[in-house]
Amino acid sequence: MALETAGVEALAAALAIGISAVATAWAQKDIGSAAVGAMAEDESLFGKGLILTVIPETMIIFGLVVALFALGII
Repeated sequence: MALETAGVEALAAALAIGISAVATAWAQKDIGSAAVGAMAEDESLFGKGLILTVIPETMIIFGLVVALFALGII
């Protein structure tokens, strides 16, 4: 019985990381292209574009925390 629950925990952790990674990539695709377009017109927007591109990375961190909870590490 313990082997079956370990498999479910591992699957839950993999889904938490995988889904959050796909969501982050999808968000960064749109934000990155908009930031590059804005910087093509005005180079002073580099800092704002960089910050807005990094913000979706928090989704990966949340996915990692959920995966660690699912594995029982936290």
